[in-house]
Amino acid sequence: MSVILCTAGYDHIIRFWEALSGICSRTIQHPESQVNRLCITPDKRFVAAAGRHRVYLYDIRSTNPNPVMKFDGHTNNITGVAFHCEGKWMVTSSEDCSVKVWDVRSGTLQRNYTHKAPVNDVVIHPNQGELISGDGSGYIRVWDLGESRCTHQLIPEEDVSVASVSVASDGSLLCAGNNKGNVYLWRMLQNQDETSIVPVATFQAHKDYLTRVLLSPDVKHLATCSADHTAKVWSLDPEYAPAKMAAAAREKAGESGQKSAPNGPEANGKTPGKISSKLRTEWNGKGSPASSAVITSGGSTEISASELIQADSFVSDTPFVSLLDGPPMDPTTNTLYLETTLASHQRWVWDCAFSADSAYLVTVSSDHCARLWELSSGQIIRQYQGHHRGAVCVALNDYSEPR
Repeated sequence: MSVILCTAGYDHIIRFWEALSGICSRTIQHPESQVNRLCITPDKRFVAAAGRHRVYLYDIRSTNPNPVMKFDGHTNNITGVAFHCEGKWMVTSSEDCSVKVWDVRSGTLQRNYTHKAPVNDVVIHPNQGELISGDGSGYIRVWDLGESRCTHQLIPEEDVSVASVSVASDGSLLCAGNNKGNVYLWRMLQNQDETSIVPVATFQAHKDYLTRVLLSPDVKHLATCSADHTAKVWSLDPEYAPAKMAAAAREKAGESGQKSAPNGPEANGKTPGKISSKLRTEWNGKGSPASSAVITSGGSTEISASELIQADSFVSDTPFVSLLDGPPMDPTTNTLYLETTLASHQRWVWDCAFSADSAYLVTVSSDHCARLWELSSGQIIRQYQGHHRGAVCVALNDYSEPR
């Protein structure tokens, strides 16, 4: 059981796969509803299946088809599920506008946080002390479990649903994707007891609904899934060869006195100022978010998210690399560097999962199929066929040791 791979969706069946052979080794019936999300516990012992109102916990090592525990308390579709690093507690998000924290040992509800709109996703920060959730009105909230309150509120595009959020395994980056196909990246900085969240990049990854964003375990790749039938993999690695070549070309142009065409604020007749790393969107203690302000060379001012992110990418001392050691940006497209487009699915691509070494990606689609991709070549290594309705969620744990 060194590799646990399972998929589920609208046929009410959870399928476990032998990753290398593509054989379905086990099925579990989930008759109550479709399965919206799957999550495997770090010790590989259980899988959580999130459905319409409930989460069921199944024993992976047992042949028992019945759940060993039920988490009952949501009143609408559950959209996200994640486990504490030692499996002691679990967090869920739901279209009932709530984020809930559960004790896995007893099945009891420990925390309940509310949004003003359906919550589409939730993740756990690697520090295990914060949750990050995104909702249908365009809000992203950071919840401090110790203080049991919202400490940060981000609004990349108001009234544009945040479909998915992801946080880097080292806690350095926060990523979100929305229903316009746009991706937002923030740098998360920890200064003593204060977290600063600074935007470093934004771009349109897809021209249709974005269904999932996922940062790779090595924090060198970003995967995005979309209703446009594709998944894409973007580079976050400053050592990525095309990024280094572009940086070298820019340096050479600078040395020869040539001026390259701007792709940041100067392209719109704006001169970027120096941007402080103190940008924060925090609650002001009165139930509403504080203003999103940045420090420029002329003092404190409010600036739009898109202007800030463009300036942030443009002002960097390192060519096409955002401030605060941000990811390399492609000067020809003003996006992250696109490594590969995975384009063999016939319908919406709903979910994805990286392998532990970040070399492979599993995707699932409404075309009933799951596929294993080798990212270096962009080729399909294995297809997993057996679902007779749309497959919308996948979980993979191939770590050699429990996380």
